[in-house]
Amino acid sequence: MADDTLDTLEATIRTRRGADPATSYTAKLFARGRGKIAQKVGEEAVETVIAALTEDKTALIGEATDLIFHLLVLLADCDVSLDDIRAEIRHREGVSGIDEKAARKS
Repeated sequence: MADDTLDTLEATIRTRRGADPATSYTAKLFARGRGKIAQKVGEEAVETVIAALTEDKTALIGEATDLIFHLLVLLADCDVSLDDIRAEIRHREGVSGIDEKAARKS
């Protein structure tokens, strides 16, 4: 099940928060701070878009995976969980995207 894989990844990322940056890429990201983590999310988002536009499915899968990983690191750094994201998705379910976006502006 996809949720189980993402939940496992989320848990692994959270355990790396206090790990040795010399032995863990994730720990190194945490040590470099939120700005660097956010920068990596942005880089991976751009690479994901480029892969999508070149219609290279294999590259898109790889870049989307990198994007999700770095997003999960950023969420962990901000103390936001996948359950928080799931709750927001449930909250928005059945609401028109146009209506939801308009409500945020008011």
